[in-house]
Parts: sequence; structure tokens; C-alpha cells
Amino acid sequence: MIGLIQRVREARVDVAGTTIGSIGPGLLLLLCAEPTDTEALAEKMIDKVLKLRIFSDEAGKMNRSVQDVGGGLLIVSQFTLAADASSGNRPSFTGAARPELGRHLYEHALACAGRLHPDVQSGEFGADMQVSLVNDGPVTIPLRMS
Repeated sequence: MIGLIQRVREARVDVAGTTIGSIGPGLLLLLCAEPTDTEALAEKMIDKVLKLRIFSDEAGKMNRSVQDVGGGLLIVSQFTLAADASSGNRPSFTGAARPELGRHLYEHALACAGRLHPDVQSGEFGADMQVSLVNDGPVTIPLRMS
């Protein structure tokens, strides 16, 4: 499972001109399932994201998690994180899970996050989404769970 975390001041996702998910300060998680991923791996990803200490404490040191600071979590599916552009000029997306598995694991990750954190918003799997954010820091961290 591939994740890209961005610490944000605010973020939102729109579909067809309508905002379907938005947060204030917190984390935007772009999430991609791979063919061999499992529900347990999705749970591991969410646990890591919620506990990752990338918010500043009183001394300005990255020492607090999104849970510690009471921030929001916006999770957006993004199969393009599995792109392979090593050959030619058109990326291949064969590294991404098939849509049925991708949807299942995305929805499982959302449910898991919702059980563990009070402020979880989401995009819409498979939709043409426009994601807007104000990156805080900037802090952007790639994650890969296997």
C-alpha cells in the first residue's frame, strides 16, 4: 500500500463542483492499493498515519501526531501513486490494485480511520476529483506498507 501524507493548514476535495470533504489543519492522505494488499495492511497504514509525529510541539520539534493536535484527516484514493514511468513517456499503472480491490481497501481504510479518529473526511473512489490544499511547512512524506 502506498501513501503520500501532506501536513496541511486546510484541504478539500471537490467532485463536479461540489465539496465532498474538507478539513482545517491536519493531514491529507493520498492512498493507493496494490494487488497484494490486504485489510490488515490498510489498518497498518492508518495506524501509522494517525501516530506519525510530524506536528510541532512547544519547542518547535516535530513531536506530535494528528491525534495529539486534534487535526483532521482527509483521505483521497489515488491509483496514480503506483505509476511506473521508467520506460517510455506514458506511465504504466499495472502496479495499482484492480478497481474492485482498490475500492474495498480504500473503504476499509476509511472505516478504520473513522473508528480511531474523530475528524475523518474522504474523496470519492474512482471519481474525477479536484483536490485543493495549503501544505504546511511544507511537510510531505511518502509511505509504503508491505
